Amino acid sequence: MARLTVNNQPVEFKLDAQTPLLWALRDAANLTGTKYGCGTGECGACMVLVDGQAMPSCMLSLGEAEGRAVITIEGLSPDRNHPVQQAFVAEQAIQCGFCTPGLVIAAAGLLARNVNPTEADIARAITNICRCGVQPRLLRTIARAGRIMRGEEPGVRVPAPATATTPGL
Repeated sequence: MARLTVNNQPVEFKLDAQTPLLWALRDAANLTGTKYGCGTGECGACMVLVDGQAMPSCMLSLGEAEGRAVITIEGLSPDRNHPVQQAFVAEQAIQCGFCTPGLVIAAAGLLARNVNPTEADIARAITNICRCGVQPRLLRTIARAGRIMRGEEPGVRVPAPATATTPGL
């Protein structure tokens, strides 16, 4: 049994302590925005913030996550208007969307530590692999998110997600 905070809510997982955090989040907590990619921590699809640091959730066991604060893509901004999310939309840096949550989390982790990163800082922090080829847009996207966070540029309002209870659906 592991107790931790997920998206600012206390959670108790009644799973084996060796269970990867990724599977606890996806299967037990139904937080499916965190994706399984490579299973070796290299692709970045499963990135979550752990105590503010971007980490691959496939490489962190529940036992290692015990007592820590975890933020998934669902908890980064419930209305999808975190500056990084705004910049991804504004720069059209989303292709298929599979790796996007991990990229957004990695960028948010970087900008939480350094709101004015250099290209070298971004390259060191964003090691995610995207088969769709958005990497050239990532520098612009993360730089723009930094400007939004510093108040140098207005954000772009991102529409709330549609749900089954949304009129007309």
